[in-house]
Amino acid sequence: MANSDPAAFLAAVEGRSQRLTTPCGDGDMVWHRWGSAPTVLVLLHGGFGSWTHWIRNVDALSARYTVIAADLPGLGDSASAPEPYDGGTLSAIVADGIRRLVPEGTRCHLTGFSFGGVLGGPTAALLGDRLASFTIVGAGGMGARRKPLELVAWRHLPDEAARNAAHRANLSLLMIADPARIDDLAVFLQAGNAARGRTKSRPISLASTLADALPLVKAPVAAIFGERDATAYPWVSEREERMRAMRPELDFRVIPDAGHWVQYEAAERFNAELLDILSRRDRAA
Repeated sequence: MANSDPAAFLAAVEGRSQRLTTPCGDGDMVWHRWGSAPTVLVLLHGGFGSWTHWIRNVDALSARYTVIAADLPGLGDSASAPEPYDGGTLSAIVADGIRRLVPEGTRCHLTGFSFGGVLGGPTAALLGDRLASFTIVGAGGMGARRKPLELVAWRHLPDEAARNAAHRANLSLLMIADPARIDDLAVFLQAGNAARGRTKSRPISLASTLADALPLVKAPVAAIFGERDATAYPWVSEREERMRAMRPELDFRVIPDAGHWVQYEAAERFNAELLDILSRRDRAA
C-alpha cells in the first residue's frame, strides 16, 4: 500500500471531485462529489477524520454511483456545529445537507464508518423514504462491549517526526490490524485529520445513539466490520446480534484479518462487499 508522495496522491483523488457546501452553524459543511451515475451513494467518515477515510474507495465506488463524501461538522474542512451539540443536532445538519445535495426522487444510499455510522443512524431516520439503504461500517453506538484503548498523545511533541511516530502508533492501536499495512499515506492522512478535528465524537459513539435510531430507519440496513476491529474485537458477533434483534433483515458481513479502518486496510475486498450490498438493494427495488 506504499505511496511515494502521499500529498500528491491526496491531491489527485481530490482533484477528480467537485467541492460542494451546505449550511453548518456559522459556516459551511464541506462535501466532495465524484461520478455522475443516476444513483447516489453518500459516505460519512469516522471521528477525527474527513472524507479522506474513503480515499481508497471513492474511485471504485464512483464507477457505479455518484459518490458524495462528507466532512462532518467540526471535522475536516467543515465548520463546527453550534454548541451544545449531540448526535441528534449533528445528524440534523448532515440530513439537511443531503436533502440539499440529492434531489428528491433520486435513489440514494447512505454508508457511515465508525462515528459516521453512529451519526448515520439518526440521519437515516430523518431522511425516511428518501434512502434506499443504510450500511454501517465498524460503528459503535450500540452499547456493546469494547476493550479500553489508550491512544498516544501527540499535540505536545516537539517535531513532525515525533508526531508522525505517535500517529503511526495510534493507527496500530485503533485503526489498522496489521502494522505492515500502515503506509506513509495512512500516517499522512491521520496527521492531517487529527490536527483539524474539533468535534468530540467519543461520547456520542459510546452512548446508544445508533441503537436508539435503528428501529426508526425505514431503509434496509447492512453492516460491514473488520474481523479484528479494535473497537469490537473479540465481540464482533455481539454487534451483529444486537443489530439483528432490531433489524431482522440485516445483511452483516465480516472481512477477515482487517481492523477498524477496514475500507482502507482491505480496500479491494471492502469495495466488492459494499458494491454487492448496494447492487442487491438496487435489484430488489
